[in-house]
Amino acid sequence: MVYTRRENTLATGRSISASTPGVDSMLSALKGMAAGSLATVPMTIFMLAMQRVLPRWQRYSLPPEKITEELVRRVRPGKPASKKERRGLSLVFHLGYGAAMGAFYNLLMARIALPAILKGVVFGLVVWFGSYLGLLPVMGISQSAPRQPLRRNVLMIGAHIVWGAVTGLAADLLSN
Repeated sequence: MVYTRRENTLATGRSISASTPGVDSMLSALKGMAAGSLATVPMTIFMLAMQRVLPRWQRYSLPPEKITEELVRRVRPGKPASKKERRGLSLVFHLGYGAAMGAFYNLLMARIALPAILKGVVFGLVVWFGSYLGLLPVMGISQSAPRQPLRRNVLMIGAHIVWGAVTGLAADLLSN
């Protein structure tokens, strides 16, 4: 298939436009990625702020850093990451995961007739549920949420509500 800019058609004779289904899905996923990574910033700020109000014995590393530490341990056994490396990688991984979930948000939630903020909050809770009760424990990366202290779970649920609300609003703004 050869694209000719002048005719805006493929060599097969089919015209292409911004409303081509594959293009629509790609654009929707990209907008969702932007919304999800953007939403990860206030989520992270919320997590760091709320960590300070936890009882002192619960102020250990937050999940993005703990998950990164475990992944680095698996990739480079015997060579732990320095605190600086761990923080940098955890930010990159967290933004990447937020972007990936944002893409899924836009692809899955676009046709649901709810206000953007409500759709986002629901999806954020689904991401928390799937991650902390499913994916992370199954992969042996983290303990299941019921094995974590209640206040830490409340912190992470709140963080996912923040992420979801911002993702929903940002995705809606980018789509309109």
